[in-house]
Amino acid sequence: MTSNWPPGDPAMIFLDAAATTPVRREVLDAMWPYLTGGFGNPSSHHTLGEAAAAALAQARRTVADVLGCRPGEVVFTSGGTEADNLAVKGVALARQAANPLLDRVVISAVEHPAVEESARYLERFHGFSVDVVPVDSTGRVTPEALAGALRPETALVSIMYANNEVGTIQPIAALADAARAHGIPFHTDAVQAAGWLPLDTRPLGVDAMSISGHKLGAPKGCGLLFVRSRTRLEPVIHGGGQERGRRSGTENVAGAVGLATALTLARDRQAGEQARVAALRDRFIAAVLAGVPDAVLTGHPSERLPSVASFCFPGTSGESVLLELERRGVVCSSGSACAAGSDAPSAVLTAMGVPAEVAQTAVRFSFDAAVTREDLDAAAAAVQAAVAGIRNLGAGQGR
Repeated sequence: MTSNWPPGDPAMIFLDAAATTPVRREVLDAMWPYLTGGFGNPSSHHTLGEAAAAALAQARRTVADVLGCRPGEVVFTSGGTEADNLAVKGVALARQAANPLLDRVVISAVEHPAVEESARYLERFHGFSVDVVPVDSTGRVTPEALAGALRPETALVSIMYANNEVGTIQPIAALADAARAHGIPFHTDAVQAAGWLPLDTRPLGVDAMSISGHKLGAPKGCGLLFVRSRTRLEPVIHGGGQERGRRSGTENVAGAVGLATALTLARDRQAGEQARVAALRDRFIAAVLAGVPDAVLTGHPSERLPSVASFCFPGTSGESVLLELERRGVVCSSGSACAAGSDAPSAVLTAMGVPAEVAQTAVRFSFDAAVTREDLDAAAAAVQAAVAGIRNLGAGQGR
């Protein structure tokens, strides 16, 4: 079974890595000195503080090397949500302060709530208009669709790198080019992409990029925002002026060290693991579609994360499928963990044209680099049994 489930229940197959991943041992080892003896505040001017500041600076250099940027362009945050808030609100407000005519932001129809709600905040409290770019049936934004949404008043474009529910990968470099042609900064939420897709900001052409540690083997509570030099940024957290005045608050040194370590590990293993996991994903998709012939694969058929396979199972309830799968030892999700507890159909799927009644049957399977062929073969068999059991029960109740 996969090694990414707590040792108290080794029989469980954990296929919800898009929600979170376990902390890698190498990451814990790198963090440990700064959780114990090296506990100093990096703003303190004594030996302990200077050691913490040196560790923070080294983590920043390590991240910059992975992202292909300057260390000064890295802002450490508490996670992806804060990074998205800082990017969307910070860039838009700073540009509006310099030019009051800039009062529009552009997002896609499939953004994570951290981006969408940040844009809606600007709409409610700062007079911005939010322009939503539609996606096609696979969840992709085309450069032509984005270009059609841009206005002289557009302050910022924010489109995610890879979708957290269906795994669709956006053509980020082409979209960033479309925004750049109009002189508009481009932000991407790369929370799901990190660990699987290239993060070098130079070929991507983005002006800002958000990353969260707990999606790639670092702890919850650490993240970062890349902000290209000369990009105006208004802070959303005020205080002591840490992170060059862009994000106040005592820095999480251990978290920054852990995030830097996780990013390096992910980059070093990326090429081989991406191909291996993608092959396992495709095998799993084929097995599920063979076992449940009317299942619908959602997301782009090829331009998708290696780690995500998402389906709708018409005629069932997504929550019922989840419960049946967990009873059979498989843990997965009905969509975004940030929408847990909601019985509303996925906004991502409905934006892709999936009928609401079908969208409510969605189940997402997401895995980390430790996933095995045996895990996914067993999971595919469990899916077939779970769906069949639900439908048989429904047929029996109908009689």
